[in-house]
Amino acid sequence: MDKKWMIYGANGYTGELIARRAIEQGLTPILAGRTEAKVQPLAKELGLDYQIFSLDDAESIAAQIGDCTLVLHAAGPFIYTARPMMEACLRSRTHYLDITGEIPVFETGAALGEKAAKAEIMIMPGTGFDVVPTDCMAVFLKGQLPDATHLQLAFASQGTRFSRGTAMTMAENLGESSAVRQNGKITKVPIGHKSMTVEFADDFKRFVMTIPWGDVSTAYYSSGIPNIETYTAVHPSTYRYVKLQKYFGWLLRLPFVKARAKKRVLSGPAGPSAAQRKSGRSLVWGRVTNDKGETRTARSIMPEGYALTAITSVMIAERVLNGQAKPGFQTPAKAYGPDLLLEVEGAVRELMD
Repeated sequence: MDKKWMIYGANGYTGELIARRAIEQGLTPILAGRTEAKVQPLAKELGLDYQIFSLDDAESIAAQIGDCTLVLHAAGPFIYTARPMMEACLRSRTHYLDITGEIPVFETGAALGEKAAKAEIMIMPGTGFDVVPTDCMAVFLKGQLPDATHLQLAFASQGTRFSRGTAMTMAENLGESSAVRQNGKITKVPIGHKSMTVEFADDFKRFVMTIPWGDVSTAYYSSGIPNIETYTAVHPSTYRYVKLQKYFGWLLRLPFVKARAKKRVLSGPAGPSAAQRKSGRSLVWGRVTNDKGETRTARSIMPEGYALTAITSVMIAERVLNGQAKPGFQTPAKAYGPDLLLEVEGAVRELMD
């Protein structure tokens, strides 16, 4: 496989995991990022070429990626960085992947879908834990109940923690509302406006609340189900504080509050340790319902989320490099089917009813 491809943001926590996974799979990506002092040491260690450039404008980015078949974009917050990279990929006719979980980024990709089809490239945000396992669950459940009108998806992690990049995105979104899809349209709702208890595994039940997970966008394009809610596991005491956000959300949105939160994130660990990634696991639960009240429920267990992101991102990159890329905007399960997740070692899925 001699096609050139690039990991942008390779010096970040998840970007580095992806780069190391690529090497394990016999691939030789070009590593790229904004700062040479951060990118060059990793490139030297892995024996890879590297490029340094910023994401100031699409035209200058396109000049940097012009000879690449594929860019796997791993530098967030994607709400700021994804569009210029997508626009550059359209100019250079380069396939685009990223690891976002941000609804606006998926919607941006969808809006550029027609242009991508004309340029004969694929735009696929969300090639990691956001949103491969949940997207596969949505399409699997749609196949079990083809006339489903409502979809609920929930996820949880066990034995791990957020990476610095994920936490920075969360800090950026402090005080913001949540979202669901109602009758085909994305609708703002208060964060945590609904809650329930989910049996992710026989030995693992958790309280969950609604959040604006990427599937509010992607699961609609993948499954066509018009009503979608997404949930994450939280401690009930955390949920009580979240419910108070309607009273002090304005405070959390103030620039100095977000800046303080980001400073705290930067002072912490880059992400889960290797031991935590090895011992941790991620869990996904889903349920669809039709107008008759019939339901289908399923759940899946898989490796820890950041380890999974590296595995599935490289898995999808390999497909693209092998010519398996559908032009236009795509989601993982729409392009590669609901069993994509089951190709990951250790991933299992069961239908509960």
